[in-house]
Amino acid sequence: MKDLNNLFEKAKPFVEKGGKFHWLYSTYEAFYAFCFVSKNTSKSGTHIHDYIDLKRTMSIVVIALLPALLFGMYNVGYQHFGAAGMLNSTDFFKIFLFGFLKVLPIIVVSYVVGLGIEFLFAQLRGHQVNEGFLVTGLLIPMIMPVNVPLWMVAVATAFSVIFVKEVFGGTGMNVWNPALVARAFLFFAYPAHMSGDSAWISVSGIEKLADGFTGATPLAQAITAETANAPIPVDFWNSFTGLIPGSIGETSTIAILIGALILIFTGIGSWKIMLSTLGGGIVMALIFNIFGGNNTYMTMPFWNQLVIGGFAFGTVFMATDPVSSAQTERGKWIYGFLIGVLAILIRVINPAFPEGMMMAILLMNTFAPLIDYIVVQGNIKRRMKRSKIIA
Repeated sequence: MKDLNNLFEKAKPFVEKGGKFHWLYSTYEAFYAFCFVSKNTSKSGTHIHDYIDLKRTMSIVVIALLPALLFGMYNVGYQHFGAAGMLNSTDFFKIFLFGFLKVLPIIVVSYVVGLGIEFLFAQLRGHQVNEGFLVTGLLIPMIMPVNVPLWMVAVATAFSVIFVKEVFGGTGMNVWNPALVARAFLFFAYPAHMSGDSAWISVSGIEKLADGFTGATPLAQAITAETANAPIPVDFWNSFTGLIPGSIGETSTIAILIGALILIFTGIGSWKIMLSTLGGGIVMALIFNIFGGNNTYMTMPFWNQLVIGGFAFGTVFMATDPVSSAQTERGKWIYGFLIGVLAILIRVINPAFPEGMMMAILLMNTFAPLIDYIVVQGNIKRRMKRSKIIA
């Protein structure tokens, strides 16, 4: 590391003001901050400096995402060889390697396109490159179908970074979660590639699917069963472990819970938002169970609702986005509860939007500032009332 630091120090005069490549200073600073701790500190005013900076925060979130990502890679291979009827003759490493090679290009495209745009805007504006995309660049592939074309990933990533982050001023200024907007963009622009049985499993090289195999996700199966007024075919254990078709990183609730524990233990993720989102989903599901009537989808037990689709992943990694979520402590409870309620409501009432979690989080991202405003104004009014009584 000492040799690497010396290399940076030798290059620094060339990129500083007055140097031959001064216009590349933002790029230099970005790579230096990635490898070491940035030397920049507050230059005016009184500030409290914490050892948890943006780079460390983003690094912890990436670590929390790894269990779901690694399992997602295994599940991609598992679904592929299951579709081919070859699971019994395939070992763990072959299954994982297949999934790894399918998922890796999606991650590479996401990072190359997203970071390329981030670096470009940093150079044009003359400011530092923020580390926020370290997480966004990994979230985007994890909420995509495995068979999504790479050019679509590139277009969705570019759209998200430009119109959700940079237009609003960059990292920390965005109103909506950038990764979810990337998925929403593809959902509305290219719906054929974001739905259907073939989108969720890699069937390349398979001439004929194994007998009895289906690539439909539990959500798709539930909607089909509801339309036919048949029992909902959701296996709780398979949905909980994650050995089901679905988005790359969203299938395993167990892996997501490991990530949740990491975020809560380190204080990076808000346990209040996670718990209130879970509570809102349970309440809405129980209401449907009571008043469901002849609608079989409404009678699905709440525990099944929590482990299918992107509910668990959205609760832990999307709803808790510190930029686009509510900031006040009471607001976090309201914000999370409404996400849980809306996710189940949209999912059950409108089959055209089976992944209600995406729509619910984006909607509540929009209203998060209003929630905080109402909470703050309520606090002001209560304090004013107490001061008048004391006076």
